[in-house]
Amino acid sequence: MASPASRQQLKDYALRRLGYPVIEINVDDAQVEDRVDDSLQFFAEYHFDGVEKMFYKHQVTAEDITNGYIDMNNVDSSVISVTRLFQFSDSGIGNMFNIRYQMALNDFYGLRSGLNNLSYYNSIQNHLTMLEDMLNPEKSIRFSRVTNKLYVDMDWSEEATAGEYLMIEAYTVLDPEANTEIFNDRLLKQYVTAQIKRQWGANLSKFENIQLPGGVSFNGTQIFEQAHQEIEKIEEEVQLRYELPPHFTIG
Repeated sequence: MASPASRQQLKDYALRRLGYPVIEINVDDAQVEDRVDDSLQFFAEYHFDGVEKMFYKHQVTAEDITNGYIDMNNVDSSVISVTRLFQFSDSGIGNMFNIRYQMALNDFYGLRSGLNNLSYYNSIQNHLTMLEDMLNPEKSIRFSRVTNKLYVDMDWSEEATAGEYLMIEAYTVLDPEANTEIFNDRLLKQYVTAQIKRQWGANLSKFENIQLPGGVSFNGTQIFEQAHQEIEKIEEEVQLRYELPPHFTIG
């Protein structure tokens, strides 16, 4: 099938591109599985189609405050990067007694009376936003994919309350089994094929310079080097054309 829609179909497609069943591909199925895993991991880390931006709502717990971090396993274990954290403070629009709500209410009646205009209202809102950013700046964050812990640079005991909500902006890895279009990605198909080809060359290189009946000999080194060059070319194309731009601040 030229348009694989599953892991097995992707494996079969790659083997056919290498010549199977006309040519025997000397690679064990477990090795093929490993190379597919490597390819999917590279695709998720460098190709923008391998990840998705998500917003997660997290309710702060007493355990979070005690630990001083958020265990992302309790949010989504497939998160690979956290970019921003939004904390809902008392200045939110849901509080009718905060200054922003009262000024907006006052400006609403002012607009109806014709004394003010939208430009004045917009300038006031921008000024309030600036004051809020100065008095309650966005928190710095640190995130590790190894520990899957999200650290927020603040005094948790003073600035966080159990029961309040945080909004987490993050990138999560797409599950190929749920998003089968990934298996038909042009570069992923090429990359899986090249990975299996390099494994094939590595296997055959063990029999280098051994003469077979009829004077035929294996040339695994050449296959390995050709595949290695193909892999480097694909990786360069993905990183130059399909990788998401780096963030100035990223956890």
